[in-house]
Amino acid sequence: MNDYHAPNDLLEQKVILITGAGDGIGKQAALTYAAHGATCILLGKTVSKLEAVYDEIVANGDAEPAIVPLDLQGATPDHYKGMADTITDQFGKLDGVLLNAGALGHLSRFVDISPEEWQKVMQVNLNSSVYLLQALLPVLAKAEQASVVLTSSSVGRKGRAFWGTYSVSKFATEGMMEVLADEYKNSNIRFNCINPGATRTAMRASAFPAEQPDTLKTPAEIMPLYLYLMGNDSVEINGQSLDCQPK
Repeated sequence: MNDYHAPNDLLEQKVILITGAGDGIGKQAALTYAAHGATCILLGKTVSKLEAVYDEIVANGDAEPAIVPLDLQGATPDHYKGMADTITDQFGKLDGVLLNAGALGHLSRFVDISPEEWQKVMQVNLNSSVYLLQALLPVLAKAEQASVVLTSSSVGRKGRAFWGTYSVSKFATEGMMEVLADEYKNSNIRFNCINPGATRTAMRASAFPAEQPDTLKTPAEIMPLYLYLMGNDSVEINGQSLDCQPK
């Protein structure tokens, strides 16, 4: 799927929500989805970054996006319910969700993980996804074909020393995806995970400060799989965890 060539109108008439849309992979996904016809809903905690992505999409001549400033750390189920109601009122449906936002936390021995660190990473990487999807599932059900893409990691498939909090959050993300994919297997909504692999982002740089960024793929270079899973060419794909950079 990584050599997938998406037609220019792949996402025409689709409304897609992207979390963590202010920079990195989320920003690139928003720009790419918009360039292929989607109306994007940009969710993130930093308004200035969201506005910059908004301006870039409009400058490219693509459909005007919507902005949802929301800090996943402090958001409650009521916030997501209100957002779902607003999306229904404004757009009438939701065709896709890319759950891209994430927190790395500090790499440490398992025995040294503080309760505060554990709660923070789980809130952003797991709890927010649960509450957001619970609110959005009825809106996704209104679409002809809807796709939910969750973000995984290689450490969400095989545990790695010192990555405890992040690793466990990604194992849980994979499990949640599989539960949802099985529950909704006879519906119009499909659920899959993407493991982006080593990509030139701020999170990667904080995890591997000695790494040379120019040896890594850019977010733009891994977009074929993001397009494939969000468009109708992947309607038969459900319950899968796919790699942007297979070994």
